[in-house]
Amino acid sequence: MLTSSKARLSMRASLAPTSTIRELLALTDQPGMRSMAGGLPDPATFPVDALRAAAQRVLVEGSDAAHRALQYGPTDGVFDFRVAIAANQSLHGIAEMNPDELVVTTGSQQALDLLTRTMIDPGDDIAVDDPCYLGARQTFLAGGATLRGIPVDSCGLQTEVLAEMLATGYRPRLVYTVANFQNPSGATLSEQRRLALVALAEQYGFVIIEDDPYRSLSFTGELLSSLGSLNAEVVISIGSLSKVLSPGMRLGWLRAPMWIREAIVRAKQACDLHTSTLTQMIALQILELPGFIDSHITANRVRYATRSLALGSAIEARGYFAAMPKGGMFTWVQMPGVDTEVLLARSILEGVAFVPGAAFSVDQMWNDFARLSFATLDETNLVIAANILADVADTMR
Repeated sequence: MLTSSKARLSMRASLAPTSTIRELLALTDQPGMRSMAGGLPDPATFPVDALRAAAQRVLVEGSDAAHRALQYGPTDGVFDFRVAIAANQSLHGIAEMNPDELVVTTGSQQALDLLTRTMIDPGDDIAVDDPCYLGARQTFLAGGATLRGIPVDSCGLQTEVLAEMLATGYRPRLVYTVANFQNPSGATLSEQRRLALVALAEQYGFVIIEDDPYRSLSFTGELLSSLGSLNAEVVISIGSLSKVLSPGMRLGWLRAPMWIREAIVRAKQACDLHTSTLTQMIALQILELPGFIDSHITANRVRYATRSLALGSAIEARGYFAAMPKGGMFTWVQMPGVDTEVLLARSILEGVAFVPGAAFSVDQMWNDFARLSFATLDETNLVIAANILADVADTMR
């Protein structure tokens, strides 16, 4: 008797949801499409010349550096690279980060997977932003977790709602949030709520996952305290170079308390042995160039701030609400009376793509919301795309 293909899958594989954004990117990767769907950095921001020169410095024929870069490496990452990350506060916001607490990961997405493997059993509760970053939701659900959404407003995750849930007996293992320029809403967790969230973790014994890939993309350069800097024992901080240098390098990291770090390293050994030594050493060369990374980040901030304003202004000029983020890559748009999943299907026919709000739902419905990325298109194309989107939406009201 033949076994069905689905029956041959593990429970974890069966639970894994698809990635809406990955599917959308495949759909919208066609000539002429003005896509605001993916959080893709503008390729013009990639420091190609600097990376080429860095690779050449690493790969000098016969050198110790070349041999080291092309060899297997330590599971927790090249030590010098961890030192460089720890020393660059603009990337993580923790004044005194210990490189021994860092684990280099193959992108920050792997950090989420490793934390799921080491901290979550099937059925465990995780409280998450609602709306929630799709990659986190996908990973947690694949691990068998039960998700509870905590509403996000313009000041980030509503800690007062979480506090009420905790007071009535809710006990999550983890609380997950993107504190800076949240994906998808663009909101930043206020200072008061940061302090409140850490205090709740201390009181009720849960661990906070602080996902912080957009920290360096503050439009003004002004940032609030990292959650990890408030209490490093109850916070695991995740960072990435994907939005700073290049997503193709697949370089991320997590900073974890020592009580969990060894378990994370063991889990990573089972996954991929280690993150590419070559890309770590190339990135190290970049981080060690005097003044380079700070000037590069500043240029990116200016570029994205200008685009964010252009997109948000164009949307609001058409009578729809656009959250004006203070950094990051996304504008969260509300179109009352418009089902944005239907809007997507119709706007794709007009050459415009985005991600419907329902894709980010946990407990709340976000059917009349849309996430628009302003990172990839220039200002002219963003305004054109916004007007096409509004034209289609107007026909649906």
